[in-house]
Amino acid sequence: MGLKQFSMVFAVVFLLVGVLGFVPGVTTEGGLLLGIFEVSPLHNAIHLVSGLAALIGAASDAYAKVYFQVFGVVYALVAVVGFVQGDTLLGLIPVNMADNLLHTVIALAALGLGFGKSAGEAPAQQSA
Repeated sequence: MGLKQFSMVFAVVFLLVGVLGFVPGVTTEGGLLLGIFEVSPLHNAIHLVSGLAALIGAASDAYAKVYFQVFGVVYALVAVVGFVQGDTLLGLIPVNMADNLLHTVIALAALGLGFGKSAGEAPAQQSA
């Protein structure tokens, strides 16, 4: 699977999570998506924006590579801030340990896709 396809998968998942975060029953009264992940209207909106960015990234492998590089760095920062601050990101977005661990996994996947060697990419030339 190429970067465009991975970007499309990220788009579908983030858009779905963003929408489901607003659905009563899927999200508890306490703001837990699937009873596990802390969400709020702002958190849901960020998931929707992340999904739209991934959808734009899916336009080409080059766009997808940049999307995963930027997205990976941003989510790595989100994970670090979440672990440091504990229950909130910058006092605006509620998070819990499940969110922080998931943000870490997402960041690692995105960084691997964005900075890793793509299937069609030629190996780097070594100078003599």
